[in-house]
Amino acid sequence: MTEPEPQTAAPAAEPTTTINDPAVMRALAHPARLAVLDHLSHAEDGATATQVAEIVGLSPSAMSYHLRALAKVGMIEEAPGRGDGRERVWQARYKQFSVGGGGRDDAPEVIAAEAQFVEAFLARSNDRVRRHLAKVRDEPEEWFELSRISEHTLLLTPEEFQTFLKAFDALIEPLKRTQRSSAPPTARTISVHFRAFPED
Repeated sequence: MTEPEPQTAAPAAEPTTTINDPAVMRALAHPARLAVLDHLSHAEDGATATQVAEIVGLSPSAMSYHLRALAKVGMIEEAPGRGDGRERVWQARYKQFSVGGGGRDDAPEVIAAEAQFVEAFLARSNDRVRRHLAKVRDEPEEWFELSRISEHTLLLTPEEFQTFLKAFDALIEPLKRTQRSSAPPTARTISVHFRAFPED
Protein backbone atom coordinates (compact mmCIF):
# COMPACT_ATOMS: atom_id res chain seq x y z
CA MET A 1 0.00 0.00 0.00
CA THR A 2 1.41 3.39 -0.98
CA GLU A 3 1.78 5.86 1.82
CA PRO A 4 0.02 9.20 1.14
CA GLU A 5 2.36 11.99 0.18
CA PRO A 6 2.83 14.51 3.02
CA GLN A 7 1.02 17.74 2.32
CA THR A 8 2.81 21.03 2.75
CA ALA A 9 0.62 23.66 4.35
CA ALA A 10 0.14 26.70 2.15
CA PRO A 11 1.81 29.79 3.60
CA ALA A 12 -0.11 32.96 4.28
CA ALA A 13 -0.91 34.75 1.04
CA GLU A 14 1.52 37.43 -0.04
CA PRO A 15 0.02 40.94 -0.11
CA THR A 16 -0.85 42.26 -3.56
CA THR A 17 0.60 45.64 -4.49
CA THR A 18 -1.46 47.83 -6.82
CA ILE A 19 0.50 49.62 -9.54
CA ASN A 20 -1.23 52.75 -10.87
CA ASP A 21 1.70 55.01 -11.74
CA PRO A 22 1.66 55.48 -15.54
CA ALA A 23 5.48 55.51 -15.72
CA VAL A 24 5.62 52.11 -14.02
CA MET A 25 2.81 50.73 -16.19
CA ARG A 26 4.67 51.83 -19.33
CA ALA A 27 7.88 50.21 -18.06
CA LEU A 28 5.98 46.95 -17.51
CA ALA A 29 4.42 47.02 -20.99
CA HIS A 30 6.85 44.54 -22.51
CA PRO A 31 6.43 40.73 -22.60
CA ALA A 32 10.11 40.13 -21.73
CA ARG A 33 9.86 42.31 -18.64
CA LEU A 34 6.70 40.53 -17.54
CA ALA A 35 8.53 37.22 -17.97
CA VAL A 36 11.42 38.56 -15.87
CA LEU A 37 9.09 39.60 -13.06
CA ASP A 38 7.32 36.26 -13.16
CA HIS A 39 10.63 34.41 -12.84
CA LEU A 40 12.06 36.66 -10.12
CA SER A 41 8.89 36.44 -8.03
CA HIS A 42 9.51 32.67 -7.77
CA ALA A 43 13.33 32.67 -7.58
CA GLU A 44 14.15 32.31 -3.89
CA ASP A 45 17.75 33.50 -4.30
CA GLY A 46 17.16 35.99 -7.10
CA ALA A 47 18.83 35.71 -10.50
CA THR A 48 21.49 37.40 -12.62
CA ALA A 49 20.99 38.98 -16.04
CA THR A 50 22.64 35.94 -17.64
CA GLN A 51 20.32 33.49 -15.85
CA VAL A 52 17.15 35.40 -16.70
CA ALA A 53 18.32 35.96 -20.30
CA GLU A 54 18.46 32.19 -20.82
CA ILE A 55 14.89 31.78 -19.59
CA VAL A 56 13.46 34.69 -21.59
CA GLY A 57 15.52 34.00 -24.73
CA LEU A 58 17.42 37.29 -24.95
CA SER A 59 21.10 38.16 -24.85
CA PRO A 60 22.54 39.11 -21.42
CA SER A 61 23.18 42.67 -22.65
CA ALA A 62 19.56 43.07 -23.82
CA MET A 63 18.38 41.59 -20.54
CA SER A 64 20.55 44.02 -18.57
CA TYR A 65 18.72 46.86 -20.32
CA HIS A 66 15.31 45.48 -19.29
CA LEU A 67 16.50 44.84 -15.73
CA ARG A 68 17.73 48.42 -15.39
CA ALA A 69 14.38 49.69 -16.68
CA LEU A 70 12.53 47.60 -14.08
CA ALA A 71 14.89 48.70 -11.31
CA LYS A 72 14.42 52.35 -12.28
CA VAL A 73 10.68 52.16 -11.58
CA GLY A 74 11.15 50.15 -8.39
CA MET A 75 9.81 46.77 -9.55
CA ILE A 76 13.06 44.90 -8.87
CA GLU A 77 16.06 45.50 -6.62
CA GLU A 78 19.50 44.11 -6.05
CA ALA A 79 19.54 40.94 -3.98
CA PRO A 80 22.36 40.01 -1.61
CA GLY A 81 25.37 38.91 -3.67
CA ARG A 82 26.55 35.33 -4.00
CA GLY A 83 30.11 35.92 -2.94
CA ASP A 84 32.04 36.68 -6.11
CA GLY A 85 30.77 40.24 -6.64
CA ARG A 86 31.19 39.99 -10.40
CA GLU A 87 27.53 40.03 -11.43
CA ARG A 88 24.47 41.66 -9.94
CA VAL A 89 21.78 39.44 -8.50
CA TRP A 90 18.25 40.79 -8.84
CA GLN A 91 15.05 40.04 -6.94
CA ALA A 92 11.42 41.15 -7.31
CA ARG A 93 10.23 43.77 -4.87
CA TYR A 94 6.69 42.41 -4.96
CA LYS A 95 5.65 38.76 -5.06
CA GLN A 96 2.18 39.71 -6.33
CA PHE A 97 1.00 42.88 -8.01
CA SER A 98 -2.00 44.15 -9.92
CA VAL A 99 -2.06 46.94 -12.48
CA GLY A 100 -4.81 49.47 -12.98
CA GLY A 101 -5.86 53.05 -12.53
CA GLY A 102 -8.03 54.37 -9.76
CA GLY A 103 -11.35 54.42 -11.57
CA ARG A 104 -13.59 55.88 -14.25
CA ASP A 105 -12.10 59.36 -14.05
CA ASP A 106 -8.45 58.39 -14.55
CA ALA A 107 -6.31 60.86 -16.46
CA PRO A 108 -5.79 60.09 -20.17
CA GLU A 109 -2.12 59.33 -19.45
CA VAL A 110 -3.10 56.64 -16.93
CA ILE A 111 -5.69 55.12 -19.29
CA ALA A 112 -3.17 54.99 -22.15
CA ALA A 113 -0.47 53.41 -19.94
CA GLU A 114 -2.91 50.82 -18.64
CA ALA A 115 -3.95 49.92 -22.20
CA GLN A 116 -0.27 49.57 -23.16
CA PHE A 117 0.30 47.21 -20.25
CA VAL A 118 -2.79 45.12 -21.07
CA GLU A 119 -1.61 44.67 -24.67
CA ALA A 120 1.77 43.37 -23.48
CA PHE A 121 0.13 41.16 -20.86
CA LEU A 122 -2.25 39.59 -23.40
CA ALA A 123 0.57 39.07 -25.91
CA ARG A 124 2.59 37.17 -23.32
CA SER A 125 -0.44 35.25 -22.09
CA ASN A 126 -1.39 34.11 -25.59
CA ASP A 127 2.20 33.17 -26.39
CA ARG A 128 2.34 30.93 -23.33
CA VAL A 129 -0.78 29.10 -24.51
CA ARG A 130 0.68 28.61 -28.00
CA ARG A 131 3.97 27.28 -26.61
CA HIS A 132 2.10 24.83 -24.41
CA LEU A 133 -0.01 23.54 -27.31
CA ALA A 134 3.13 23.01 -29.39
CA LYS A 135 4.53 20.53 -26.85
CA VAL A 136 1.45 19.23 -25.03
CA ARG A 137 1.76 15.74 -26.58
CA ASP A 138 5.19 15.35 -25.02
CA GLU A 139 3.72 15.69 -21.53
CA PRO A 140 3.70 12.71 -19.13
CA GLU A 141 0.39 10.87 -19.08
CA GLU A 142 -0.64 12.22 -15.68
CA TRP A 143 -0.32 15.80 -16.96
CA PHE A 144 -1.51 15.40 -20.54
CA GLU A 145 -5.23 15.49 -19.80
CA LEU A 146 -5.05 18.32 -17.29
CA SER A 147 -4.76 21.30 -19.63
CA ARG A 148 -7.95 23.16 -20.40
CA ILE A 149 -8.81 26.09 -22.63
CA SER A 150 -12.47 26.99 -22.62
CA GLU A 151 -14.84 29.89 -22.90
CA HIS A 152 -18.26 30.21 -21.31
CA THR A 153 -20.82 32.92 -21.86
CA LEU A 154 -22.84 33.51 -18.70
CA LEU A 155 -25.97 35.62 -18.28
CA LEU A 156 -25.51 37.20 -14.84
CA THR A 157 -26.72 40.07 -12.72
CA PRO A 158 -24.07 42.35 -11.17
CA GLU A 159 -24.63 40.57 -7.84
CA GLU A 160 -24.18 37.12 -9.38
CA PHE A 161 -21.06 38.26 -11.21
CA GLN A 162 -19.59 39.60 -7.97
CA THR A 163 -20.39 36.33 -6.18
CA PHE A 164 -18.69 34.38 -8.99
CA LEU A 165 -15.53 36.52 -8.81
CA LYS A 166 -15.34 36.17 -5.04
CA ALA A 167 -15.75 32.39 -5.33
CA PHE A 168 -12.93 32.21 -7.87
CA ASP A 169 -10.64 34.28 -5.61
CA ALA A 170 -11.50 32.09 -2.60
CA LEU A 171 -10.71 28.94 -4.60
CA ILE A 172 -7.36 30.06 -5.95
CA GLU A 173 -5.97 32.02 -2.98
CA PRO A 174 -4.92 29.00 -0.83
CA LEU A 175 -3.11 27.50 -3.83
CA LYS A 176 -0.85 30.48 -4.46
CA ARG A 177 2.73 29.53 -3.63
CA THR A 178 5.54 31.82 -4.66
CA GLN A 179 8.44 29.60 -3.60
CA ARG A 180 9.36 26.11 -4.76
CA SER A 181 10.37 25.14 -1.21
CA SER A 182 6.77 25.57 0.00
CA ALA A 183 5.33 23.20 -2.62
CA PRO A 184 5.06 19.37 -2.61
CA PRO A 185 7.79 17.61 -4.65
CA THR A 186 5.39 16.65 -7.46
CA ALA A 187 4.11 20.22 -7.95
CA ARG A 188 4.60 22.01 -11.26
CA THR A 189 4.07 25.64 -12.18
CA ILE A 190 0.53 25.96 -13.54
CA SER A 191 -0.32 28.97 -15.69
CA VAL A 192 -3.92 30.04 -14.98
CA HIS A 193 -5.34 32.69 -17.33
CA PHE A 194 -8.60 34.15 -16.15
CA ARG A 195 -10.56 36.83 -18.02
CA ALA A 196 -14.07 37.86 -17.04
CA PHE A 197 -15.78 40.97 -18.37
CA PRO A 198 -19.25 42.12 -19.43
CA GLU A 199 -19.94 42.17 -23.18
CA ASP A 200 -22.33 44.34 -25.16
